[in-house]
Amino acid sequence: MPHANALYGPLDPAPDAGYENPPPRMGFFTDTSVCIGCKACEVACKEWNGVPESGLDLLGMSYDNTGALTANSWRHVAFVEQPRSAGWATPAFEGDPDGPAISPVTAAVGARTSTDTGTDPGLDTGSPAAAARMSGGPEFLGMPGAQPPGRGSGAEGRTDFRWLMMSDVCKHCTHAACLDVCPTGSLFRTEFGTVVVQEDICNGCGYCISACPYGVIDQRKDDGRAWKCTLCYDRLGVGMTPACAQACPTESIQYGELDELRERAAARVAKLHERGVPEARLYGHDPNDGVGGDGAFFLLLDEPEVYGLPPDPIVTTRDLPAMWKRAGLAAMTMAVATAVAFLGRRR
Repeated sequence: MPHANALYGPLDPAPDAGYENPPPRMGFFTDTSVCIGCKACEVACKEWNGVPESGLDLLGMSYDNTGALTANSWRHVAFVEQPRSAGWATPAFEGDPDGPAISPVTAAVGARTSTDTGTDPGLDTGSPAAAARMSGGPEFLGMPGAQPPGRGSGAEGRTDFRWLMMSDVCKHCTHAACLDVCPTGSLFRTEFGTVVVQEDICNGCGYCISACPYGVIDQRKDDGRAWKCTLCYDRLGVGMTPACAQACPTESIQYGELDELRERAAARVAKLHERGVPEARLYGHDPNDGVGGDGAFFLLLDEPEVYGLPPDPIVTTRDLPAMWKRAGLAAMTMAVATAVAFLGRRR
């Protein structure tokens, strides 16, 4: 069943746009669980598409220096610093100390160490009592591991802080409101099911900007035209991988046939659940959601809002048919009322 907020049900956008015998729909699957925030995708996108430089400012948002998707940033790597979610939080104490508020017993339980290494406040340096407590020496914490942090110890052994990184991009919606509102045909659907802006036809009206439920499209300030990701349409036509996916060193950004990517993503989520990451979930993969599913979808490790994504996006032109019907009915009512008033006056 179509989503309650969808304009209509699932479809294959290329045949719906009039293409005969189109190739399979292509898209992106971005696995944020393996994103390392290197920004190779941002650089590759700018280099291949000739996007002007931007994002050289320190925004105070961790290592995020682009801030959002803009006309000059078609890829945006978000850095979200957060403590581990409540379900993963470790208790402050493993036991219930019954000694005074400040005591070696309390310190030992709080620090989870069996060696008494603390001193009472105000205890003179060199005191025999302090020396006795410190005679145990430093506690051996083990040799550095050969694996990345958290890999060898398992999910429950990781620290209480984590970075969530995600390379955001245009979603290339199945039901694309930007296509519906563009008055010049500057935005068009390709044979691969993607959505592309023809900048030489764009008149800078800005309708597409307000229509996008994700806030992806933006105007370039110096010329007023709209710009966004094209999914490297020029590369797709000759069988090449989009520049961002080609440059990604961890394969966080995966490119391919959309149906195959959805199967791959579902298997990846199942594997993460088995490995003790129950919060892993997919976003934008469902063809029955409010935009008919996205051509670029994501594996997230927290709620969509944490990454700056709308929790339930809808195609903003959903209500247009009903609005036109109401407008027509109102116009007809006014015409009838005017005619009745005119005829009544003649009598």
